[in-house]
Amino acid sequence: MTAGEPRSSSGDRTAAGPDLDDLLRRTAGGDRDAFTRLYEAVCRPVVGLVTAVVRDAAQAEEVAQEVLVEVWRTAGRFRSDRGSAMTWVLTLAHRRAVDRVRSARAAGERERRSAVRDWERPYDEVAEEVERHLEHERVGRCLAELSRAQRECLVLAYYAGLTHREVAAALTQPLGTVKARLRSGLRLLGECLGRP
Repeated sequence: MTAGEPRSSSGDRTAAGPDLDDLLRRTAGGDRDAFTRLYEAVCRPVVGLVTAVVRDAAQAEEVAQEVLVEVWRTAGRFRSDRGSAMTWVLTLAHRRAVDRVRSARAAGERERRSAVRDWERPYDEVAEEVERHLEHERVGRCLAELSRAQRECLVLAYYAGLTHREVAAALTQPLGTVKARLRSGLRLLGECLGRP
């Protein structure tokens, strides 16, 4: 490589793929072409995450479509200082998928309770929901203590279910860097969750 030759680094988004943050900002301005490119870049990870959470292909397809429509409608809410475009989109997908699962469980639970009301032992649903909510908040607080880079890697790997290589590709970072961030992020997350 000569001195005047352009360098291709892992952070070079043109060589690695589209700049999703830029596409999301342009989508917020109503740029349909930008949304088409954004859609193509995030569709597979969104479907993968939603399928992992919902576990039903037909419902996962519906939820993924809802998420991508939401991305189009709410792109203006994206803040790059809080995380990458991919993390923002996958967070929307995770929330929507969890909502669908909760809704389906609630409907199934209502039917079950109705069918066995006479002989079923009651349990404290409110306490269980509060406990789940508090645990979710606690994990959220601990994630917020991590660096942005660590948080993005963990969200993509554990919420989106991407492999280490897929995380590296999504963030345009070397695989070794992603693995190091995951290790340190998990260690810090464990320490935080272990605190009383």
